[in-house]
Amino acid sequence: MEKAKIAIIGGTGLEFLIEGSTKTRIGTPYGPSPPITIGKVAGKDVAFLPRHGEKHTMPPHKINYQANIWSLHALGVERILATNAVGGINPKFKPGDFVIPNDLIDFTKNRPTTFYDEAPVTHIDATNLYCPELRHVLLIAAEKVTGKAWGNAVYLCTEGPRYETPAEIKMFHKLGCGVVGMTGVPEAVLARELEICYATICFVTNMAAGMQKRLTTEEVSKVASKSAANLQQTIKEAIRKVPEKRKCECATSLEAARI
Repeated sequence: MEKAKIAIIGGTGLEFLIEGSTKTRIGTPYGPSPPITIGKVAGKDVAFLPRHGEKHTMPPHKINYQANIWSLHALGVERILATNAVGGINPKFKPGDFVIPNDLIDFTKNRPTTFYDEAPVTHIDATNLYCPELRHVLLIAAEKVTGKAWGNAVYLCTEGPRYETPAEIKMFHKLGCGVVGMTGVPEAVLARELEICYATICFVTNMAAGMQKRLTTEEVSKVASKSAANLQQTIKEAIRKVPEKRKCECATSLEAARI
């Protein structure tokens, strides 16, 4: 089985970044993974996992996040670069902007959020849930490609699949959230539980409910399509800049975490 130390999690289209690719599916204790594309990006072995499935048929609240992260771990992945389509809560953000969040708030309701439902009881530290090393390379890459990127924001994850209400967005704004999406949790948490570095680049597709007249999936898709080329180039540039050895704390997150 082919191995890769770096993985991309995102929507369809990003797999075209990978040269000389092959596809595989991994069996996990949580079910099978979606088809994973493995090949080269910027000369490095990279795996691409389509979060919503190969044809984007899986809604956010039904994604098998445990199987997705476990399968990448089985492939030898040490670093995950994720992408997320988000709504802007911070009024400074505009559709088309790239945001690399530094923290998150979890408002999901019904998702399995851990690999550790049994002994040993495990409590991971979430102080720096997004890997600082990966955040840095994503920010530098995004700035190089687009000329501007936002480097600090709190990502708010909701259950979906509906969009949020204006009242909810007002509350989230008061909590200090900058962007809102439906897929960032429990990905980041599960990655940390397996000592995998994780960071995400968010692309703002719309302003959140109450900040514009109406939300439609058509609008979201149009902005996402316009951002696709810059997003692909940013991911490629970030992978090129990822250092060979990890110097972050992600790789030792299970030390002193178990009772």
